[in-house]
Amino acid sequence: MAYTSQMKDPRQQTMDSTIILDPTLLRAAQRIYRTYCMLHPRNAKRPYGIAIHRKSYRGQLIFRNNPVLLPGECFVPTKQLEVEI
Repeated sequence: MAYTSQMKDPRQQTMDSTIILDPTLLRAAQRIYRTYCMLHPRNAKRPYGIAIHRKSYRGQLIFRNNPVLLPGECFVPTKQLEVEI
């Protein structure tokens, strides 16, 4: 038996992956990702995304599927970065 609160709506997951971000924030995340790809072209480990601070635009590559974000940070998934590049 599954309760309504336990069931996940598949539409919710697709909505979360298409979050519209500030263009400047997205460009900063793309720059970080592009630098990583240029410095590690043969690295088999692909990041899940980038945790980036909204005001300072400093970011960290995230290699775990459930990132822990600090206050003021947002997560930009790799899928969104590759589409925009």
